[in-house]
Amino acid sequence: MTIVDIMLPYYGPVDLMRETVRSVLAQDDPHWRLTVVDDGYPDASIPGWFAALGEPRVRYVRNERNLGANRNYQKCLGLIEHELAVIMGADDVMLPNYVGTVREAYRAHPDVAMLQPGVRIIDERGRHTCGLVDNAKRRLYAPKVLGTRTMSGEEAAVSLLRGNWLYFPSLCWRSAAIKEIGFREGLDVVQDLGLVLDLIYRGEKLLVDSTVCFHYRRHSASDSSWRALAGTRFVEERRFFLDTAKRAAELGWSRAARVARTHLSSRLNALTLLPSAIRAHHRTGVSNLTKHVLGVGD
Repeated sequence: MTIVDIMLPYYGPVDLMRETVRSVLAQDDPHWRLTVVDDGYPDASIPGWFAALGEPRVRYVRNERNLGANRNYQKCLGLIEHELAVIMGADDVMLPNYVGTVREAYRAHPDVAMLQPGVRIIDERGRHTCGLVDNAKRRLYAPKVLGTRTMSGEEAAVSLLRGNWLYFPSLCWRSAAIKEIGFREGLDVVQDLGLVLDLIYRGEKLLVDSTVCFHYRRHSASDSSWRALAGTRFVEERRFFLDTAKRAAELGWSRAARVARTHLSSRLNALTLLPSAIRAHHRTGVSNLTKHVLGVGD
């Protein structure tokens, strides 16, 4: 029997986290286990709230000290016990058909390492939304899929390097594959894309399933949004893409190497944020964003 380990690295608003947990409890398919790894969020009510759930499929773990995002994600990997795993965001929402959808997709395609199901975007209040970033993902970068499609090799690498159209918290993974690779040290912003590409380099396959079963929350207060405005995320992205270009070239993937060196979608994203940084008189942000847009330092 295939069970889905749902891992929840947590640090953030309590109300959104509880909504996330309730969405797991509401799954139509009961073959799941939830593990919440609290990275020391300062709210004394949290342990008691989990204890009061009385749900044996829910495990709550609290770190003795704050590990930070990357190391807490790594800890979650070490706690995975079952064949499939999800590393969910603590403000996202599973629709009731999520577990059933990924289990059925994996039964039909047991050779894949990653499953990307259909996703809708919600805002802070849970309303459907689709801004510039998500429109670009869907219209320009994501493959057009009705049903399922399997991708691998340089085709998958080129597609994702042109624009990362995946929604990491919604991805379901074959546990053995993700635990063997793990997250790269030193990456906080693009650790998800780094993990996916590392698996693709090894010959693993990605399955895209158009069945909508997940709500991804996009809001201005997110860590990634603040990093983006300051431009610091793009410093990491630039290093990542240049390293990726070298690795792709070593594999003989010339198209993937060229796309990674150019990293056009990342630079365009920085360009869209530059006016906001200028209006906010964010000197560091303006400097970092401008350098990334122009490719300075490449």
